[in-house]
Amino acid sequence: MLRQFEMTIGGRSVPATAYQTIMNPSTGAVVGLCPVGTVEHLDQAVIAAEQAFASWRHSSDSQRQAACRAIARVVTDNARELSVLLTQEQGKPLKGLGSEFELGGCAAWAGYTASLGLPMKVIEDSPSKRIEQHREPLGVVGSITPWNWPLMIAIWHIVPAIRTGNTVVIKPSPFTPLGTLRMIELIAAVLPPGVVNVVAGGDDLGAAISRHGRIRKLVFTGSIATGKKVMASAAPSLKPLTLELGGNDAGIVLPDADIAKLVEPMFWGAFINSGQTCGALKRLYVHDSVHDQVCQALVEFGRQIPMGDGMDESNVLGPLQNERQFRRVIELVEDAKSHGAKVLLGGAPRGGSGFFYPVSFLSEVADGMRIVDEEQFGPVLPIIRYSNVDDAIARANGTDFGLDASVWGSDKAKTAAVAARLEAGTVFINKHAEIAPNVPFGGIKSSGLGVEFGQEGLEAYTTIKIVNAAV
Repeated sequence: MLRQFEMTIGGRSVPATAYQTIMNPSTGAVVGLCPVGTVEHLDQAVIAAEQAFASWRHSSDSQRQAACRAIARVVTDNARELSVLLTQEQGKPLKGLGSEFELGGCAAWAGYTASLGLPMKVIEDSPSKRIEQHREPLGVVGSITPWNWPLMIAIWHIVPAIRTGNTVVIKPSPFTPLGTLRMIELIAAVLPPGVVNVVAGGDDLGAAISRHGRIRKLVFTGSIATGKKVMASAAPSLKPLTLELGGNDAGIVLPDADIAKLVEPMFWGAFINSGQTCGALKRLYVHDSVHDQVCQALVEFGRQIPMGDGMDESNVLGPLQNERQFRRVIELVEDAKSHGAKVLLGGAPRGGSGFFYPVSFLSEVADGMRIVDEEQFGPVLPIIRYSNVDDAIARANGTDFGLDASVWGSDKAKTAAVAARLEAGTVFINKHAEIAPNVPFGGIKSSGLGVEFGQEGLEAYTTIKIVNAAV
């Protein structure tokens, strides 16, 4: 019998009148049934969150810390169940940099966020006046999450909101809703009713969240195109936004790079989660003098990485999560091949069941090809030859993307000089796609608005209130 999941609103399990099947992208098997929520369900969730906010906004700092630690415990205690569910609906392997890794990240972020605080700041304390700056919660926070790291990104949205005295209504991606529905059910059981609520549905429900006048802040992780729609629909209510959007991250390999030492972090910077990561390495500019060596090293490394059903613990990479993304990767690679790209490894769908596209490297590619100019979001890396570092920097910067970038080399002064000129929210040196709960993360240009993580990310869930008193 298929497992049926429900929404959680006001601390209660809430059914829907319609359900949709969620498929395993590795096998095509049905994982479970997801409720199809309506605008009426959303309104119920917002009301429940507003009612909870009336008291939660006055909760003590220690109560909020305890809530975050309780979330970390719940995630840890139920990590096995949630990891299996995540692998089944998302496709990523259970082990390695897969589902268990993601659940570990959930607990780590919740635990670290509990340790942060927003103390009152004294701006002036003089014989005539005392001016204090306080950080206050905003109200109901709306969260819309993607399908690539669904549980960890949910925690990224939820925990700082709760830590700062807000309440939450979250909507997961319709491609991967089940793990989030179950995780919120478990979390809600250890929090006051209505502090966190989850509704499920399609893009229409996401649009309803972004334009909802009683949602006081919106956090969205997803594509640039959808982010622009979210921003437009949120404008009438003037709600503050945090948008973490797509990236087409460039890496520049300098002539003195130690290829043998850097090939492994270079590979995983590009292929973590089968390339389905906004901040993954997606364009690699390599100097003429080391181009062939880099290509050979990456191909040799990539050839050894097993890909398959994530429930088989021998596999290290899984499938693309959905057919739409699978077809997009095929389209981009075929377009590159038609324009003269050379396939060094992979370059065609694997065949058989599941949305599997093999680890692929393309050379003889250039700016202007779609595989370079667009975000592929899959296990394909174009390797672009350059001869002048100034030209490589200009080409790396010459897009509307600005999430992450990286430079690879042995001379610290040279790598630092290149890093200073790269236009991105984060620039890595001799690594890529590393995030941590204490390091602010966000994009520039079309790759995002605002930051997450750390003290700066926590402040984004508050408004400043000044108390200016005559003495």
